[in-house]
Amino acid sequence: MSKLKLGVEVVSAHELIPKDKQGSSSPFVELHFDGQKFRTSIKEKDLNPVWNELFYFNIADPSSLPELTLEAYVYSMNKGMYPRSFLGKVQIAGTSFVPFSDTLVMHYPLEKRGMFSRVKGELGLKVFLTDDPSIKPSNPLPAIDRRPNNLLPSQFHQGLDQVSEANKSLPMKEPKRSFRSIPNEIQQQHYSAPLIKPVTHVADPMKYESQPSKVVRMFSSSFSQQPMDYALKETSPLLGGGQIVAGRVIPAQKPASTYDLVEQMQYLFVRAVKARDLPTMDITGSLDPYVEVRVGNYKGKTRHFEKNQNPTWNEVFAFPRERVQSSVIEVIVKDKDLIKDDFVGIVHFDLNDVPTRVPPDSPLAPEWYRLEDKNGDKTKGELMVAIWIGTQADESFADAWHLDAAAALDASAISSHTRSKVYHAPRLWYVRVNVIEAQDIFTASGHSTRIPDVHVKVQLGNQILKTRPVQARTFNPLWNEDLMFATAEPFEDQLLIFVQDRVGANKDEVIGHVAIPLGSIEKRLDDHMINARWFSLEKPGVIDVDQLKKNKFSGKIHLRVCLEGGYHVLDESTHYSSDLRPTAKQLWKPSIGLLELGILNAEGLHPMKTREEKGTCDSYCVAKYGRKWVRTRTIIDNLSPKFNEQYTWEVYDPATVLTVGVFDNWQLEKGANGNKDSKIGKVRIRLSTLEAGRVYTHSYPLLVLHSSGVKKMGELHLAVRFSSTSFINMMSIYSRPLLPKMHYVQPLNMMQQDMLRHQAVQIIAARLSRMEPPLGKEVVECMSDVDSHMWSMRRSKANFFRLVSVFSGLFAAGKWFGSVCVWKKPVITVLVHILFTTLVCFPELILPTVFLYMFMTGLWNYRSRPRYPPHMNIKLSHAEAVHPDELDEEFDTFPTSRSSEIVRMRYDRLRSVAGRIQTVVGDLATQGERLQALLSWRDPRATAIFLVFSVMAAIVLYTTPLQVSVALVGFYTMRHPRFRNRMPSAPLNFFRRLPAKTDSLI
Repeated sequence: MSKLKLGVEVVSAHELIPKDKQGSSSPFVELHFDGQKFRTSIKEKDLNPVWNELFYFNIADPSSLPELTLEAYVYSMNKGMYPRSFLGKVQIAGTSFVPFSDTLVMHYPLEKRGMFSRVKGELGLKVFLTDDPSIKPSNPLPAIDRRPNNLLPSQFHQGLDQVSEANKSLPMKEPKRSFRSIPNEIQQQHYSAPLIKPVTHVADPMKYESQPSKVVRMFSSSFSQQPMDYALKETSPLLGGGQIVAGRVIPAQKPASTYDLVEQMQYLFVRAVKARDLPTMDITGSLDPYVEVRVGNYKGKTRHFEKNQNPTWNEVFAFPRERVQSSVIEVIVKDKDLIKDDFVGIVHFDLNDVPTRVPPDSPLAPEWYRLEDKNGDKTKGELMVAIWIGTQADESFADAWHLDAAAALDASAISSHTRSKVYHAPRLWYVRVNVIEAQDIFTASGHSTRIPDVHVKVQLGNQILKTRPVQARTFNPLWNEDLMFATAEPFEDQLLIFVQDRVGANKDEVIGHVAIPLGSIEKRLDDHMINARWFSLEKPGVIDVDQLKKNKFSGKIHLRVCLEGGYHVLDESTHYSSDLRPTAKQLWKPSIGLLELGILNAEGLHPMKTREEKGTCDSYCVAKYGRKWVRTRTIIDNLSPKFNEQYTWEVYDPATVLTVGVFDNWQLEKGANGNKDSKIGKVRIRLSTLEAGRVYTHSYPLLVLHSSGVKKMGELHLAVRFSSTSFINMMSIYSRPLLPKMHYVQPLNMMQQDMLRHQAVQIIAARLSRMEPPLGKEVVECMSDVDSHMWSMRRSKANFFRLVSVFSGLFAAGKWFGSVCVWKKPVITVLVHILFTTLVCFPELILPTVFLYMFMTGLWNYRSRPRYPPHMNIKLSHAEAVHPDELDEEFDTFPTSRSSEIVRMRYDRLRSVAGRIQTVVGDLATQGERLQALLSWRDPRATAIFLVFSVMAAIVLYTTPLQVSVALVGFYTMRHPRFRNRMPSAPLNFFRRLPAKTDSLI
């Protein structure tokens, strides 16, 4: 039986609805989980009860935990014929259960049981998982002392019996609002390792859609107006799931593996496990053995052991089956030597006798083979080897030494920089420091004649923020400022608080300081107020801990510090966010689908380096979605590499973006320490543009903007499928806020968001660079678009023309209406008059007509709907004809590294552009000030004219039906050109003569 238990602490409830005649209630809580039921005590006549009672539920099967739901019902005990009244309920999905170390008290709003239920208030619960064997499950029977004080024992037990009978009439499980969790390796992140033993699940993508998968045949868009070489291309590869026929995947005769979005590639796997009783090859009796595997002209070597006759390697080599041209496999044991390695023994294998292994078959058992000498005679020593033929679905594929990697120039970098890996970025938190005030602030110099100019400096890692300086006339300065920082789990840094005195220009004197460990800071999930604390300041210069305890304090500081779990820490551009969930796991909603990505191959990559007098490339791909980063293996010396690797992610919001980048590996060169991997290209795919259950197979152009212009660096072949769990759940996502609640309750300003995003990217880059193999800082910054906020004349033009395109429909409608008004086409003008008269006579048809028009327009556009994911457009980006100096400015460093003449020229150009923008803004302000001047008597004659007109218009509108007035205005506007005058109208002339505040500008 499992030792895992679910702990539920019923803390309190707030603002419950009264149920008795005295305007109160006697509430208690009933907990239901996995067929188990517990009750709290009854709080008599209390609408804000506090229980603080703890219960433990047994969990029989931890693997089914994501499918279970904790239900908490709040009832009020009554004296009448109905023993209890419903006050509300709370349902918590099993996917939101967290270990005890991460648990916090959460106040859940009470939900209705039915449409006509009256519910109000919140229920405070603390839910966590524990595997402590000393904890016993709670007694499911209610205690006797939980009865109300005003009930006799017989009445109380009679009421409980009635409650039990009422429970029997209720269904055991009510319909759940949570979604079924997708059982893959990501789900195991919700629970700590000691609590649940990892269970291996094979995610079956076909269970998310009952209909067969489709491979969408999509062509390059005709309206993109960019060269066909830069457009998206349709592909029809033979995927692992079967043959593509008429746009559908026809399943193969043999069972399909989980790698159904990539082309199956056969590999020859050779596992060198260990050796025993190896002979010595020199007079010293020492042996430094290693294994060399040869297949034709290709070979791979294991690491060597010094002075070991029974070494254990347990290393796997993978050779692409299509490139194996020899029928003999040689596994040679050699002795490492400074001059020439000595031959120890060899084992031969016939490739035709090698077995084929298809997962989920168990791994092939290795065997002991007797070594042979160069003449083919048996010699001393045995070697344990396993050889089989498999695919990239084999579990040994990720950790194997591949044929391309074995040919690298620097063999010491092979194992750490060429293998495919999955990275999980750390969970990020915001730290809010509210600096309130300080007391007894005296300068270290002791001068009492000068008033201290005090400010507070807060440091977290390499992040430093300061409050405004305050003159401490009473030596008790007050700031009340909020400072925000970004940090990540595990909390390794301390929060350092310095109270400083500005004694001169750029010279601060530390009055006192305090260090606060991040692990001791309280966490909050909503906007409830955190209790502030007074911290004693330590004198500067005291380092020894014993001296700190003996030393007197130099004042106190009042702080309110907390870890914000209700925000989503922005670590990427808001336009390309891949995850919108809050930091705290308790606030996570169940996943709504599964994203599968098959990285097939790249073609025509641009050479990034020169090796042996020819251009080459050592490419690998990085994909990012949410906290999960993946990296494919590095293909050496190949401008058309084949990866054929498949990865999956859980999806929590369709309004997110998958980013895939291609990079050139520079860590394999000799002396490559400090080298940065080069960017080849990047692809973005927005999930909301994909149809559920369909397979999108396309070749994406890798477009990169260089200082010389836009350049195509090759093409990346991807297969993408987005599968949803429920159509209704998917549609309900569109009514929810995009960001967590705290972003709207206590929003961050733009400056804070930019600063915190930069710090979050640096934290992730530092953490991923410490993993093996490391993911470089330049890769993380490229994938996170860290420089997207920098100024660019090209981007400014692109955004301006995007804005023009948005309003183009409005401009076109105004132009068309102008042609109607001048009777350019009399037939259309007459029809517009008839439609206008109909709408004026029947105004109730206006809104239905508008919505019907939009509905019909949408149906008409369905025929020409996009059938491909969006991709980078050089026309939209204004990258095809950009001026070279504008590109040089865009790639300039910050601060600038160009000469003063170039900077002066660019500054003058920016001034001219800003001058035009300034003129437009001023014109808009002028029009608004003229509207205000109508009633301000700034121009007394104009205001008097407008007042007389207002009185006359009021009299006319009071005596004339509104429909007649609207019809007259409409017919006057669309009058025939014969009745028009070329001069501006009188109302326009009157408006242009109104005064504005331009006269008051200097």
